[in-house]
Amino acid sequence: MIDILYQNDALIAVNKPANLAVHRSKMVGNAEEFLIDLLREQVGDNVYLAHRLDRATSGVLLVARSKEVAAALGEQFMGRSVHKQYLVVVRGWPDPDEGLIDYPLPGSRETGPRREARTHYRQLATIEVPIELGRYPQQRYALLLAEPASGRFRQIRKHLAHIHHPVIGDCQHGRGDHNRLYKQHFGCHRMLLHAWRLRFAHPLTGAAMEVEAPLDDAYVGLLQRFGWTLPNVTPMQERLQPRCF
Repeated sequence: MIDILYQNDALIAVNKPANLAVHRSKMVGNAEEFLIDLLREQVGDNVYLAHRLDRATSGVLLVARSKEVAAALGEQFMGRSVHKQYLVVVRGWPDPDEGLIDYPLPGSRETGPRREARTHYRQLATIEVPIELGRYPQQRYALLLAEPASGRFRQIRKHLAHIHHPVIGDCQHGRGDHNRLYKQHFGCHRMLLHAWRLRFAHPLTGAAMEVEAPLDDAYVGLLQRFGWTLPNVTPMQERLQPRCF
């Protein structure tokens, strides 16, 4: 069963599991199950994607009950009025511990034209574990809050790799040695990127909405092992310029 976080006659918000493809595409390879098909069967009706998440990413995903609502939500995402917060575990401790990654990215084709892309990040917690890897006797990891101001293909993953703090569990843009360390020492077999909160306007009424997706057991277990807790974080853009809802 897909975990439904919110639903009404216009839309459904679900908590997408990690390693479940959202829909059929050339990018998902040999996937046998797709979230959109499972959800259609679960609710007994047609549903339409308003946006997408990578197969390896978990968290809030909006699905519309009609093509018109899907289009209206899509306009919000295209217009960058949707506020997105992600929780992500990375290799190393970013310096500074809060900043803006402003680095143009291509689309799904690496050879395609690059377009502006910006991601705010803030360090929430750090740890140093006494495990030898390579030339280092201890390994440093950080829990970050990431807020993409644009919506390019694999933006957060590429941006964090660009500043040399790749996402743990990222097979395409991460570090294989650290990914293996998490599997062997911490029993973690997923990419540690989670779409935590989504703030948007209801497509029919315009009412302000916020949906939060709880972390799965694997992610929660890792936070507990590291002694990390989640603070009540204010969106970075709001701290710079408060918004009214």
